[in-house]
Amino acid sequence: MAGPAILTLCVLIAGCTASTTPVNKKIGQQGSSNGDASPIGGTFTYALAGSPTGLDPNVVPAALDYRVMRSIYDSLVVQLPDKSIQPWLAAEWTVSPDGKSYTFKLRQDVKFHDGTPFNAAAVKANFDRVVNPATKSRFAVTLLGPYESSEVVDEYTVRINLKSPYSAFLSSLSQAFLGIVSPAAADKHKDQLTKNPVGTGPFKFVSWSENNAITLERNPDYKWAPVLADNKGAPYLDKLIFKIIPEEATRIGSVQSGQVSAGETVPPQNLISLKNDPSVKLLQAESAGIPFTLMLNQDHAPWNELPARQAVQAAIDFEAIVKTLYLGTYAKAWSPLTPSVLGYNSALEGAVKYDPEKANKLLDEIGWTRGSGGIREKNGKKLSIHYIDTSPNREKRNDIAAMIQQQLKKVGIAVEVEILADTTTALMVKGTNDLVGISNVSGDPDILRSFFHTNAIPGSGKWGHNHTHKSDPQVDAWLEEGLREQDPKKREEVYKKVQTYLIENAYGFPVYVFPYTVAAGKSVNGLKFDSLGYPIFYDVTLSE
Repeated sequence: MAGPAILTLCVLIAGCTASTTPVNKKIGQQGSSNGDASPIGGTFTYALAGSPTGLDPNVVPAALDYRVMRSIYDSLVVQLPDKSIQPWLAAEWTVSPDGKSYTFKLRQDVKFHDGTPFNAAAVKANFDRVVNPATKSRFAVTLLGPYESSEVVDEYTVRINLKSPYSAFLSSLSQAFLGIVSPAAADKHKDQLTKNPVGTGPFKFVSWSENNAITLERNPDYKWAPVLADNKGAPYLDKLIFKIIPEEATRIGSVQSGQVSAGETVPPQNLISLKNDPSVKLLQAESAGIPFTLMLNQDHAPWNELPARQAVQAAIDFEAIVKTLYLGTYAKAWSPLTPSVLGYNSALEGAVKYDPEKANKLLDEIGWTRGSGGIREKNGKKLSIHYIDTSPNREKRNDIAAMIQQQLKKVGIAVEVEILADTTTALMVKGTNDLVGISNVSGDPDILRSFFHTNAIPGSGKWGHNHTHKSDPQVDAWLEEGLREQDPKKREEVYKKVQTYLIENAYGFPVYVFPYTVAAGKSVNGLKFDSLGYPIFYDVTLSE
């Protein structure tokens, strides 16, 4: 989001000033996460709500993987909560007048965990690897946008050339998915880099026990932390262990009993009860980007018809779902962007209302009449939705599916809910879904391009996430305009139009904004979040 604010001729970023306060919102009365006790190192165990699939940032796109990768890989730049961009592995940079070339001066004191040097050649190798079809990048390639080439100007200067201006470029570079990988390790491990990650980060990879734990150890040579960290040197912790505990009760109970140092994704009922638990600290940050949003596959009739989509939109009581399942701890989403993202359109708040009478009227008007069991029929075909979701029940999304099944039945739509351990084949290859929920963490509104542009429609070997399967020239044009526009105010207006259009045409049904919440033991100090809402461990200590 901060990209366009600095896209001017020969801007020297190293001298920028901005707030460096990380996102670190405390809930209840637990006091500061930094604490007053004398810090000690030791082993910090962080309970994850699921199992990562791989630790190659150039390939794997999942949030769970990101939480581990951020401690292994550094980025060229860092985005702060105020949306400004600051140096990291790049000490400074300039931008060409046409906005298509970025020249980065790199730090000269950085080494990868395998001892090989970080330099311009390493940056070039990384970005060339991302766009190489053989890499099969599923998200990093999208973040690179209109990447054309990289040039090694000298050992510590690299010029990145774009085919067209890309206003989200610096924001994208700040993400761990474009974290810098050791080229030597990538050549050595190839597609097995997912289980043998090598970066320049504060922690080194040690081991991965499948479905159990990922162990990292302190990088003693680390001295290039971003401004998000108070501690600029090696981390205080000796080891950082990501323990995989999908079961909510077990995960939170493990924090309360001291078996783990902290655990993520606190369920709403626990969030309420833990507020007054003196043995636990609760920390929270908004997961910025795309909130949990439902998408109808318009390749399947009748969802290619606007009245049918609007009927579904009106027949789901989203506010009741959020209130019932999340007990007031999650906010209702109104837009395909979360409130903290540039260009969020607050005018959409309250625009869509639960209206089953409207839903029934719309379905009547397009010829779907009540049949046996109250389910609507037309030309001998029942009106049904194939709703695909994943297991385990992340953020109670399976429960959302069950509630929607009951609500849509009332207006004559049958919903078949299919819960899959892996939805890749169903969504990306076969496209068998009618309805599916998505979310994504990002620091720039350009993320909409990955979910609503024609080029993001999955299938035929493509790994896009436009599960509406809708090719809309107007949406494409606006998204491409937002990609090129350098003025942040003008960008905001473009993306506000996109959001309004998506809601009015029922391309996406926003459900909730996810508050990433962590429960930590009372001995834990210095746990913070980055601007996207991911945990960072530079400053973490354990007190006696």
